[in-house]
Amino acid sequence: MEHKGTLYGVGLGPGDPELVTVKAARLIESAEVVAYHCARHGRSIARSVAEPYLRPGQVEERLVYPVTTETTDHPGGYQGAIDEFYERAAERLAEHLDAGRDVVLLAEGDPLFYGSYMHMHKRLAGRFEAHVVPGVTSVSGASAVLGSPLAERDEVLTVLPGTLEPEVLAERLASTDAAAVLKLGRTFDGVREALEKAGRLDQAWYVERATTEKQRVEPLAEVDPDSVPYFSLALLPSPVNAGGPFRTARPASESQGRNQGEVVVVGLGPAGREWTTPEALAAVAEADDLVGYGPYLARLPDNPRQLKHASDNRVEAERAEFALELARRGSRVAVVSSGDPGVFAMASAVLEVAAEKGDVPVRVLPGLTAAQAVASRVGAPLGHDFCVLSLSDRLKPWEVIVDRLRAVAAADLVIAVYNPASRSRTWQVGAARDVLLEHRSPDTPVVIGRDVGGPQESVRVVRLADLDQSDVDMRCLLLVGSSTTRIAPGVDGRDVVFTPRRYPA
Repeated sequence: MEHKGTLYGVGLGPGDPELVTVKAARLIESAEVVAYHCARHGRSIARSVAEPYLRPGQVEERLVYPVTTETTDHPGGYQGAIDEFYERAAERLAEHLDAGRDVVLLAEGDPLFYGSYMHMHKRLAGRFEAHVVPGVTSVSGASAVLGSPLAERDEVLTVLPGTLEPEVLAERLASTDAAAVLKLGRTFDGVREALEKAGRLDQAWYVERATTEKQRVEPLAEVDPDSVPYFSLALLPSPVNAGGPFRTARPASESQGRNQGEVVVVGLGPAGREWTTPEALAAVAEADDLVGYGPYLARLPDNPRQLKHASDNRVEAERAEFALELARRGSRVAVVSSGDPGVFAMASAVLEVAAEKGDVPVRVLPGLTAAQAVASRVGAPLGHDFCVLSLSDRLKPWEVIVDRLRAVAAADLVIAVYNPASRSRTWQVGAARDVLLEHRSPDTPVVIGRDVGGPQESVRVVRLADLDQSDVDMRCLLLVGSSTTRIAPGVDGRDVVFTPRRYPA
């Protein structure tokens, strides 16, 4: 009898590769064929989550959606286009299964929970042996990072797609205890309208890319609609636990008898816990509320006694005012920054806003800077006079940056360059290099440090003349040497870079 392959629909969970189940990891690693859906750009979130469990030599089948919105010139419209795609995709997988090859089809979250896998299952399970491996759903992931129970005792939890008409959605939201609304993205405005009509907007939380490095959590009413991706959802947590560990304000009973709170601005250092000072860790542990950019807050362990308030990295003044208002209510607030909070970070923003009223005490606790971390990896390039400069022209004109580059280059200072590039700023590194070459030798050493202390750390030393924009991204920091900075071979084969303490007479 001819042997046929087995189809496995494997759930990967909400995004953290460590939330992939043991069974899912085993099947992914052993599969002859690994299939996954993706858009036309070719990138697949499912594949990125499963990547740690893939092995060389596996056949990868990319099932590329022909459309990702309802705009299409297909004669059958969007549904016709997508049905035709599923039929073709199923036949591609059937060819492998007929040939006796097992196929693992990856699915974000759970395969049978609003997932694409179900369309393959319906077309193939009657022809081949098929097994579904459940995964942690996005709803469970969001509830976990929110730190608030979804439903308790007799409460009813309702899961809704954001694609419903706002009137229908509002009716469902008004009649349930707790709810999760999926598929936000382009539907966000309608979901917000529905929550407002149901009288529940002030109870709703927004969770984006739960459990990943890009995780973001904040009150839904405060979210900018233009910033909402598809991989986000709205949560109405358990009413029984409405005063639970993650909430916007503390009950009066908690703050009665407490003196006015304070704000402590804390530097976490450039990477993990080992880079954070004991003083900073103590301040974080003592706080009632933690405020900061989402990825920085994600570095801190969840504590059911504390509230985490994550926000975008571009709203420093709003974040500062929010922290100060929490302190006025009696909370002990820690505003967290990467590196040192006083170096292109939150300390200045908090102090500037606090100075307007002068009614909340603010303390600043230092942290290890990114410049120090990068320097330590190559030796001591900051061993003599140096300056710190940001190439970002978001808060100051580029002309000012150029003037300062010329001044420090002429003064023969080592330069630590922060924010050298971003997704939208793709030319500044080359322009800065050309300005520096007016005063520096082409052979001046430049250290390019990326994600130092993190899992993708890389450190390179290049000549100033060879500094290339394509080698630099938003996670990099540059150290540009002075005329006295030297490179020497290390005993381990790596270059050592240092700037002598003595300056030539």
